[in-house]
Amino acid sequence: MTTRVVLTERQKRVGSELRKIRTAAGMSAETAAGLLGVDRAKISNMESGQRSISPERLRTLALNCDCSDEKYVEALVEMVTPGAKGWWEKYRGTLSQGMLDIAELEAHATRLRTTDTVHIPGLLQTADHAIAVFRAVLPSLPEHEVGLRLAHRAERQQIVQAGATEYVAILHEAALRMQFGGRKSARTQLEHLAAISERENITLIVIPFDHGAFPGAGQTALYAEGPVPQLDTVQVDRAHGPEFLSAESQLAKYRAQLDRLEELALSPGQSRDLIREIAHQL
Repeated sequence: MTTRVVLTERQKRVGSELRKIRTAAGMSAETAAGLLGVDRAKISNMESGQRSISPERLRTLALNCDCSDEKYVEALVEMVTPGAKGWWEKYRGTLSQGMLDIAELEAHATRLRTTDTVHIPGLLQTADHAIAVFRAVLPSLPEHEVGLRLAHRAERQQIVQAGATEYVAILHEAALRMQFGGRKSARTQLEHLAAISERENITLIVIPFDHGAFPGAGQTALYAEGPVPQLDTVQVDRAHGPEFLSAESQLAKYRAQLDRLEELALSPGQSRDLIREIAHQL
């Protein structure tokens, strides 16, 4: 297997988990190399995500490192087992790596939770709303890239709209009152939110203005649950692009933050009523 030039977040994550398994057991890279029958440099490349590891070698490493969590090991095995390419691969070379990584993260998640203060989450945006968001970017995007982003976003939305994944979206009232694309577009977006919130796999809850302060104010975050808790991932938006977090302290922080936001939010029914009230005002 040749060394990878472009790494996905999923490949990096596998590498970091391999390093955790080895270092938790106090095993040196040299010992791991001898155990797996490769040279020392390849261990480093595997742990950085630049090289793949076979399911057999992964199981051998886990066994000799006394990693007894079978569900965790098998989840990692599934991550390294070759499979069909994801739909997002057709956008490689035309959209940013970060956008592809988000799509891959969502596609493999067992459950999703998001929090947004001034934006409607991408997974729930109408086409007109999304176009208005893309056209507000500076420097301005060429129209062909606006079209590519719109198509990519529509394919991402299939994860939750088809009922394949449980999704909890926590919105602040401010996000509902932003008029991206004008009043008509905003009203259509709110009507879409009210309708889609009735699907069994989607829970949409709103924090109203009068509920006061809340943790993580102003921040957009996606919490993607993996097949086991150790493989959960948080994605946050930064000025330079998406950032992916997986340290246990970071995961615990965002779990607590999202739990608190759910406590502060209105019930799904009350949230739907507020969405429809705001739509009626437009």
